[in-house]
Amino acid sequence: MRQIILAKRYAKAIFTLGKENGAVDVYAQTLRDIADLFSNPELGIADALTNPLYPLDARLKVMAGIAEAAGADSLLGAFLHLLVEKKRVSALPEVAGQLRHMLEREENISHGWVTTAVEPDEALLGKIRAALEKITGTKVILEAQVDPSIIGGMVAKVGDLVLDGSIRTQLQELKESIKGRV
Repeated sequence: MRQIILAKRYAKAIFTLGKENGAVDVYAQTLRDIADLFSNPELGIADALTNPLYPLDARLKVMAGIAEAAGADSLLGAFLHLLVEKKRVSALPEVAGQLRHMLEREENISHGWVTTAVEPDEALLGKIRAALEKITGTKVILEAQVDPSIIGGMVAKVGDLVLDGSIRTQLQELKESIKGRV
């Protein structure tokens, strides 16, 4: 929980600075790229940046090299330097996620999922996306999932909104209705 609170604070700070510099999109992408490197256990970057057995100077040089390779400007480089210095670099993936979330909220973007019994074609996904965008009033980035257990129909989720038009749910409701009459 504490990690999430810290991540939100750091993300808000870098979001505000990014907006002032007109580079919040670049910051979000760069932090996401660095967070992906950090989260890859095969690379060992997380260990190199968080292990107290390595001197702070060495950890700072590693982060400076990563920041330079990722194309981070001086402000983002200083931010990454601060994370290492304050021993908060382990929060980097959460900071990147929170920053992406703030950016999407600013751009009025929502993520949605649609589950169908069979693979939907692009035309159907476009219609579903358009309907969800009309309902939510936001641009929806839609991910499709296939779950044959819903039998037919679909289940769509965007944020807290769940639209369940699956045959499985309809059969369950019919079963409950029949039980209630007996």
